[in-house]
Amino acid sequence: MQTWNRWLALSSQAMMLGLEAQRVIALRMLRIAGGGAHGQAEAERMMTEKLAAFGEAQAAAVTGAIEGHSSHRIGAKVLNVYAKRVRGNRRRLAR
Repeated sequence: MQTWNRWLALSSQAMMLGLEAQRVIALRMLRIAGGGAHGQAEAERMMTEKLAAFGEAQAAAVTGAIEGHSSHRIGAKVLNVYAKRVRGNRRRLAR
């Protein structure tokens, strides 16, 4: 596959992740706006998860760079970290 095709594929994956993340943001805001213990717990969980996801994504990027992966492959690894978390949150919040 040509390099520009790989970047195009990665870009479309990032776009789809962005759309799914918007759904999660909407669900999360509804939960937080509802207030109470559930809203407070969701706000706290959101901050904790964001920090953990950032650390995991950073570790994936550093590991990929040390292993000598190409930049688009490193980008894909980082994107997969966030995609896994977004999917999990969507499932949890949609219940």
